[in-house]
Amino acid sequence: MENLLGLLRIHVERGVNLAIRDVVSSDPYVVIKMGKQKLKTKVIKKNLNPEWNDDLTLSISDPHAPIHLHVYDKDTFSLDDKMGDAEFYIGPFIEAVKMRLAGLPNNTIVTKVLPSRQNCFAEESHIVWKDGKVVQNMVLRLRNVECGEVELQLYWIDIPGSRHF
Repeated sequence: MENLLGLLRIHVERGVNLAIRDVVSSDPYVVIKMGKQKLKTKVIKKNLNPEWNDDLTLSISDPHAPIHLHVYDKDTFSLDDKMGDAEFYIGPFIEAVKMRLAGLPNNTIVTKVLPSRQNCFAEESHIVWKDGKVVQNMVLRLRNVECGEVELQLYWIDIPGSRHF
C-alpha cells in the first residue's frame, strides 16, 4: 500500500467490428492485465460490436508499466479463442493528473496522444478535464487479428494516504 499512487478506473465501453471466431458470430469479453493484476469484463453473446460498459479498476504503483488488453471469444467446450490484443501506456495521462488542473473549464483538452507505430491507438486520443477530473478517451486497434477496435475511457482516483507523484 505504501507504493500505491492511486487507482485507474478503466471504463470498457464497446468493441467495434470484432473478428468472427465461431460460425457466424462471437461471444467476446475483454481481459485487462497490468503486472500481476488481471481483470475481466462480462461476456456478450453473439455480437461483433458488443457494448460492455464495464468499469474495471487497477491499482497503480508503477506508472510506466504497460497495460495489456486482450479480447477473447468465450467457448463452452474448448479453450477460449483469441480475438486480438492491444497495449497502452498511461504516462501522458499520469502527467496530466500531476498538473492538478482544478478550475479549468469543463471539456478542456489538456493534451493529445497521436497514433503511432509505438502504440495501438486507432485515432488521436484526447486527455481532457471533465466534471472535476482528468479523463482520457481512447480507441485501440487490436493486433494479431484481421480486424477490430475497443473503445475505453480512463479516470484517475486519488486514494487518501497514497504516495504522491
